[in-house]
Amino acid sequence: MSFLMTTLREKKEVDSIIRDTIDKVLVLRFGRSTDSVCLHLDDILSKSAREVSKFATVALVDIDSEDIQVYVKYFDITLIPSTVFFFNAHHMKMDSGSADHTKWVGAFDRKQDFIDVVEAIFRGHERKADCYLPPASGANTKIPVVIQRLVKGELWP
Repeated sequence: MSFLMTTLREKKEVDSIIRDTIDKVLVLRFGRSTDSVCLHLDDILSKSAREVSKFATVALVDIDSEDIQVYVKYFDITLIPSTVFFFNAHHMKMDSGSADHTKWVGAFDRKQDFIDVVEAIFRGHERKADCYLPPASGANTKIPVVIQRLVKGELWP
């Protein structure tokens, strides 16, 4: 499904989408279109893209491109897929249950898990941590940790 989504291969494309995405969450998936875990995540992202389109933009970043290596180093992309979130050109940090709060590493288990995280980031930023708490599905134990920390205001600069 990655062929249906915007794929960024140049630094200027990434710079532009970060700068130009206003009042929406920008979701950048760093990975390879040949990796099976990336393909699983791409499937979830493409199925969710329409549902989150009013408050989020989703794009894929090809980490094998030479021009993208500056972002791969900056975000310390060592494991793929890694998903980075922005809002109004600001990098959004999150607690995903690991020591790294700069990105989500791995695929989401379900489409609803991805939607919950993106919506929590959007609502949390929109209301300065007065975001609503989506029902915990229990399918992914990392999701409630992220949302609880967003609600408490612990993830805002």
